[in-house]
Amino acid sequence: MADDLAGEKYTAAVITVSDRASAGEREDGSGPVLAALLEARGYEVVYTRVVPDEQDVIARVLTDCAASDVALVLTTGGTGFSPRDVTPEATASVCERMAPGIPEAMRAASMAITPRACLSREAAGIRGCTLIVNLPGSPKAARENIEAVIEPIAHGLRILRGGTADCAADDHPR
Repeated sequence: MADDLAGEKYTAAVITVSDRASAGEREDGSGPVLAALLEARGYEVVYTRVVPDEQDVIARVLTDCAASDVALVLTTGGTGFSPRDVTPEATASVCERMAPGIPEAMRAASMAITPRACLSREAAGIRGCTLIVNLPGSPKAARENIEAVIEPIAHGLRILRGGTADCAADDHPR
């Protein structure tokens, strides 16, 4: 596989949204999986945190990551139909521009695995020069979803962070 970052080294944060994990009632399974995947892809994971399903808390952590100039923030959890699942709303509340193609691509890839993928409410957006992407809470689904979009995300980060990128280049596998 080609180097996703093409010589660039971007920072990343992984935020797990879970009432039970934040209360110490269960172990965070998705956060470490995502952090390891990012590191294997050349990202420098500079921040990880577990927070409860509270919209204001999630929004504050996302805002803090952007203020710290983290390039990519992945959240895991809080994207379902439960009344406590408010991660997409927190994400939308702090983003200046939304990036709907990222969650659309993730859901499309997931539909090949499970018909329940259409129930996922992930969002993605940009705050300053930070890309925020929501992922499902299960380790398996979080991994499958980010793997579906990690290469285009690297290209998007190059553009977002001021690098040059030829959008018409056919240097990626189909």
